[in-house]
Formats: sequence, structure tokens, C-alpha cells
Amino acid sequence: MKPQLIAIDGPVAVGKSSVGSLLARRLGYVFFDTGMMYRAFTWKVLKSGISPKDEDKICQLANTTKFDFAPIKSGWCLSPLIDDKDISSKLLHPEIEERVSLISRIAGIRQVLVSEQRKLAQRGKVVMAGRDIGTVVLPWAELKIFLTASTEERARRRYKELLERGENTSLETVLADLKKRDEIDINRTISPLKPAEDAIIIDTENFSLEQVIDKTYALAVNL
Repeated sequence: MKPQLIAIDGPVAVGKSSVGSLLARRLGYVFFDTGMMYRAFTWKVLKSGISPKDEDKICQLANTTKFDFAPIKSGWCLSPLIDDKDISSKLLHPEIEERVSLISRIAGIRQVLVSEQRKLAQRGKVVMAGRDIGTVVLPWAELKIFLTASTEERARRRYKELLERGENTSLETVLADLKKRDEIDINRTISPLKPAEDAIIIDTENFSLEQVIDKTYALAVNL
């Protein structure tokens, strides 16, 4: 039997979303990138005018926010809804990129969002990507995958992605931002970035996206 729940973890810009969405499509599952959920809530925090440092007010805001999911890309990928609004087009803006790590490391925020993510997982046949899926959100997932690549390679991938979106930046800036994000994600007290003990680690450095998809699909169907 194929696993009902597949957890894909790894650092920023390692390709979790690309791998997860295409794997889900091949398996006939749905895919959700939990990082987009934290970005969506960060957007609401910024829109509300609350300081990213005011943890009490941010937690109050989370507890009064309606979270939901909507299908995109012909139905197999899910996008987060905030108070019934689809704001997916805004989630990669630089101001959100700068603050999402500050928001996502707040314990109260993670508690609220993890609860919502687990509700989604109850549907079954879900590929879920993030930084703590296999360790915290879905430690019971039948298949756990942890993707890795060097910081430099991830920076090159993110830089190319930003250029394709028409954003004006430099490789040096992207590399510095990734190093900062990695430091926050790895060293945070709540849900630090690390592979689950039973995760299968895949170094994507020298593989194409198609090759990584083939590897993960083989793991899923031969579990």
C-alpha cells in the first residue's frame, strides 16, 4: 500500500514545493506547502499593523483568524486561505520574506497552525512540505523525506527564481538571506529544522528535479 501521508522537510529553497507538488500529482494525492500558511499569516500581521515583535497581539490575531485551504493547479495543490481570502499572489513579496521567520518561530503561532495542518492531514493521501512535518506536525507519517543541498546551490536556485519573476536582486543578497533564514530555522527553540530520526535524506545537489521526483516516487510505491 502507498503511504497515506508523506512528509517532505528541508531548508529554504531546497525544492520542497516543486518536489512535493509533482510527487503528489504523480501519486494522485493533494499537496500543501505549510510555509505558505506561515507566509499568509505573516501577510495578515503586516496588514494589521502589529509589530512582528509583539508576540501577545500576534497570538491573539492567530486565534481569531479563519484558516482554510483551496485547490489550485487543477486541484492537486492547495493554497492557504486567510479569512476566506486567497492571497497566494502576495506571499513571495520581500516584506513577507523578511519577517516570516520571526513570526513562525513564535510558539503560540506554531501551535495554531500545526493544529490546522493536522486537520488537513486527516483527509489522507496528502503530501505535506515544510521544516517540521516529520518531526512535529505529522510524526506518524508513513514516509518522511528530508531534502538537502548546499547553501550556495540553494541560493543559485532562489536567485534564478527571483529573476524569472522580474525581481531586482543580487546573488550575494539572496545567499546572505538564506544563511540568515537557516540560522533562525536551525537554532529556534520551537520546532527547529532537523530531519526526523526515520527520515530518508536525499541530497539534491547534483540531481535534476525529474531525478528527485523519480527517487521520491520510487520510495512511495515501494514502501
